[in-house]
Amino acid sequence: MADLHNKPPQISAIPRLWRALQWSLKGLGAALRYEQSFRIELAGLPLIIGLALWTGHTHWQQALLVCGWLLLLMCELLNSAIEAVVDRISSEHHELSGRAKDFGSAAVFIVMIINLLMWVATLLDSTSA
Repeated sequence: MADLHNKPPQISAIPRLWRALQWSLKGLGAALRYEQSFRIELAGLPLIIGLALWTGHTHWQQALLVCGWLLLLMCELLNSAIEAVVDRISSEHHELSGRAKDFGSAAVFIVMIINLLMWVATLLDSTSA
């Protein structure tokens, strides 16, 4: 049983944030190196930003359109993490492993639908103005 009174020494906020940033950049680097879907979606980000600035009539619309794409990138990273963990555990086919991977893929698909709805709503809003 863990001794609750024997806490590890506290690390100050700056070194902790610095390490967290390094781990995050390492994760982004791995996604760029190993995940084609992430690379494709990241390559689309400049186009999305440009279209959002051109299409969105308010800063809120522009921000939502760009944030929707960032949400897609985030979800793709989580899906890749699930796939990596499942593949690490075993390369054998297992129903639960397949289900976990399918859930991650479905989450990415839902975020794509969210993006589509936000773009359609923005475009419809611009035609009614």
